[in-house]
Amino acid sequence: MIAAQLLSEETLELGWAVYLPMVAWAAWRAPWLELISDFRRQHLVFGTMLGLFLLWLVRRDFASGVSFHFIGMTAVTLLLDWPLAIIVGLVGQIGLCVIGRQDWVAIGINGILLVLIPVLITELAAIFVERRQPRNLFVYIFCSGFFPAALAALCSLMLGLGLLWMDGLFPMPPWIEDFIGYLWLIMFPEAFINGTIVTGLVVFYPDWLETFNRTRYLQAPWKDDDESR
Repeated sequence: MIAAQLLSEETLELGWAVYLPMVAWAAWRAPWLELISDFRRQHLVFGTMLGLFLLWLVRRDFASGVSFHFIGMTAVTLLLDWPLAIIVGLVGQIGLCVIGRQDWVAIGINGILLVLIPVLITELAAIFVERRQPRNLFVYIFCSGFFPAALAALCSLMLGLGLLWMDGLFPMPPWIEDFIGYLWLIMFPEAFINGTIVTGLVVFYPDWLETFNRTRYLQAPWKDDDESR
């Protein structure tokens, strides 16, 4: 997460120009009628909002204005699907702004880094896995949960550093050449947390996952003897 004072006005405006249309599109595509009629899904959405907000509070704030925390949007996207995931991410950011842990004017650029990029990567990975139609449950867990979370953390971090470097308001650390070694310390915990959440949901509450094909993944193993019968 990046504070507003580290970004130029042009970057902040660009962030809003990209983020607001995506939020509007997500609001238009969200299943509001189904959500209103399904109390179980309402509780799931509200619980996810609270969980994401609390996860984003577990962070390390630096005096320079940069904050590091887990993203968690991969699990949210697999749980709610991308339209509601974007809405939940917006609510989480608003909650941080209300308690003074984020700048209002930086919602747009932070929304791109923390919400749009992870949601996009997760959605593309889920579509790729679904087109392949694998029957192995671990393919869904690793290819839809674990690896997309690591890739999302990498892309969000690199794009954030690129924005800071282009604006020139943030003094880049002298050890930037060794930064590649620290990426694993960020990518693996992000992948582990999202993968663990997805695994727990698959085992205990598979019907909660909007992107999970329960019929295919949890059906009885297919054998050659079954065809002969």
